[in-house]
Amino acid sequence: MKYYGANPIYDTVFKYLMEDERVATTILSALLKQKVVTVSQRAHEYSNVTKNDVSMFRIDFAATVRDEKGKEKHILIELQKTWVETETLRFRQYLGAQYNRKENITGKGSEQHALPMVAVYLLGHRVGDIEEPVVYVSHKPYDYNGNEVKEGMPDPFVSSLTHDSIIVQIPLLHGRVNPKLDEVLFCFDQANCWPKDRQVIEIDDSRFAGNPDMEYIMHRLVSAAANPDLRQEMNVEDEYFSAIEDRDTALMLRDKKIAEKDKVIEQRDKVIEQKDELIEQKDELIEQKEKALLATVKALKTTGGTTEQIALITGLDTGYIDSL
Repeated sequence: MKYYGANPIYDTVFKYLMEDERVATTILSALLKQKVVTVSQRAHEYSNVTKNDVSMFRIDFAATVRDEKGKEKHILIELQKTWVETETLRFRQYLGAQYNRKENITGKGSEQHALPMVAVYLLGHRVGDIEEPVVYVSHKPYDYNGNEVKEGMPDPFVSSLTHDSIIVQIPLLHGRVNPKLDEVLFCFDQANCWPKDRQVIEIDDSRFAGNPDMEYIMHRLVSAAANPDLRQEMNVEDEYFSAIEDRDTALMLRDKKIAEKDKVIEQRDKVIEQKDELIEQKDELIEQKEKALLATVKALKTTGGTTEQIALITGLDTGYIDSL
């Protein structure tokens, strides 16, 4: 039996989903490959539903994670989601703001350091030619010879100045990741959209049977789909992005026309350039011919040739010959 939940690719649904601590814990644990012991949403979040350029939704978390050895540490998680392509600079600006926040600094005096940060990007588009649906970018220290430095690591100073990243390419999911992560990312896979309504994803009730965490996530999405306020906000997002698509289409057509005109102008300029080259070559030939005639006239005069004789030989006017 199938049931239907709201599509979390929408900012309003994503926010509704991730503001639930149990949901955030489940999803972040799977992405980080570490047990998230505690997680809390930071005071600042940024929603771009009304922006004129791109949709990018950001939520900041403070979390305590436990590794496979049972060691716990406090980290910051910056979760950014976008479903259209955007420039890298925008991501860097948000990261820069995170680095500048004083509340992300712990300790006193010489013991001060920033909390380690992990940036998670849920992208509704592909990144270049990378075929892996989920990419982990980890920073490691190396010596001059390229050998990994392990002694004294991890170090608070090093962790304060660099961060790890997790990049999820939503269009490439389709069950191609680790089974545990596939379960968590199932709701983001747009292949699961209901054909009649992209605001809704189809869920087979047997898929997550016996997995209470995933059942909880799916029930929350079903709840979101039944919420009229959330559905209205999803409609607003659709209208907004429809307008952006129309604008982008118009810009593409305009750019295509400009490119075609530029090509015509380039071809015309090339023809003009070729004509100028031919004229230049013709002028050079005329100049060479004039020099040759002048040399002939001088030679004939030197050998005693009369003006009439020289005119007959060269075809030049007698007055012109006399003027030379």
